[in-house]
Amino acid sequence: MRVTKSTLVVLGLALAVTAFTASALSKKQSNATDADAIATITQMENAAVKADMAGDPSFVEKNYADNFTGGSSWGNWETKQSILGDMKDSKNNKTNSEEISELNVRIYGDTAIATYRSTYDSLYHGDHRARTILSTDTFVRQQDNSWKQVASHSSELAK
Repeated sequence: MRVTKSTLVVLGLALAVTAFTASALSKKQSNATDADAIATITQMENAAVKADMAGDPSFVEKNYADNFTGGSSWGNWETKQSILGDMKDSKNNKTNSEEISELNVRIYGDTAIATYRSTYDSLYHGDHRARTILSTDTFVRQQDNSWKQVASHSSELAK
């Protein structure tokens, strides 16, 4: 069988078009998946505020990884278990007000990073605390496609 130059050119063009189309479809699907993940993490961050205000531990139980670690703006480490313990002691731990702004969610495969500004007024271990902080939350997509918060860190906003 004899292959002509024009046959090779046509085959090459067909392969290039196929590769380009597959790449474009993959990128479009990835962008849609990222948009869904951004919407989910945004909803989770807003739901966390509502749960804090309501003193509802079910949000933490469902959405924090069992090995969650958070660095607070007050210079101490928190775990999922310590947060749940604090929420059970509503006499000494209560969120009076909380508001987040400047929320930005970025997706890196199965990892999401959310950064935001939070202003709150609360009672923590019996002490009144009120300030504005900058926070970074890290989420990991689970095998069932849900997201779990695995880490958090906050710093007091510069004055």
